[in-house]
Amino acid sequence: MADLTITAANCISGAGARIEHGTAGETITAGKLVFLDQTTTGKWLLADADAATAAARGQGKIGVALNGASNGQPLAVQTEGPITIGATVVAGTTYYLSPNPGGIAPLADILTGDYVTIVGVATSTSAIRLDFQYSGVAL
Repeated sequence: MADLTITAANCISGAGARIEHGTAGETITAGKLVFLDQTTTGKWLLADADAATAAARGQGKIGVALNGASNGQPLAVQTEGPITIGATVVAGTTYYLSPNPGGIAPLADILTGDYVTIVGVATSTSAIRLDFQYSGVAL
C-alpha cells in the first residue's frame, strides 16, 4: 500500500473538531500532517515518522492542515476529532504518520527505523477520528 492520496479541497473538519490556528513554516497542503516546532520557529512544519527530532515524529502538538499555506502564512490545524480526510479509507482501520513528510499511511507502510505514531481510526470510507498517539518506539 501507499500513503493516502488526499484531495486537498475535500479535507474538511467535522462537528466537535479541535482546531488550532498558527503560522506555516514551509509550504503545506491541506490534508498533510504537521507538527508545531515549539523549540525553534514556533511554526507548523510537515511531520515525518523518520525525522531526526521527536517533535517532528509526533511528540507534542500534531495535526492535519485544513488549508494550504506557504511559509509565514496563516494555517488552521485540526488536532482532534472527526475529519473528512479527502481520501478513500477503510472503516475500522488505524492510520499512522508516514515516513514521507506530511503523509498518512497504513501500518504496512511503516518501515524499520520509523517511529510509530497513530493518527486515528477510519470511521467510514471517507472519515477518520483523529486521536494522535506518539509511541516513542521505532520499528
